Amino acid sequence: MTDNPLTQPGAAHLAITDAMIAALVRRFYERAREDALIGPIFMGAVHDWDEHIANITDFWSSVMLRTGRYQGRPMRPHLILPLEPQHFDRWLALFEETTAEICGAPDIAAAFTVRARRIADSFEMARASQRGEIAGPRHSLR
Repeated sequence: MTDNPLTQPGAAHLAITDAMIAALVRRFYERAREDALIGPIFMGAVHDWDEHIANITDFWSSVMLRTGRYQGRPMRPHLILPLEPQHFDRWLALFEETTAEICGAPDIAAAFTVRARRIADSFEMARASQRGEIAGPRHSLR
């Protein structure tokens, strides 16, 4: 996974739709809220779930379909959360389980997974930098 798919133009996969993204995001957050490790962090940080889910759906639409609907800055809110490596690991595990369930075909799920791993690495490295540490990618090199 060393080739950066984020630099390639166009949709991540021709079979991905906005409806698929919306179902994926909704199902992922249902799981995340119930999770013993990351649920408390999400529940403490998100106050309007409908707004959050719509915002994250726009984010993934922008990432996967290049729609440009997401206009936010995702890094900042994550830098203030008490996130540690195990939280990113759990987030990815739940996300990957959800992509396998919602996307059906392994190649569609993989299109989401490669991007999610790069995003997790980016957030993790930014958090380390904020603490004056140096961290390398842990997830996107698999």
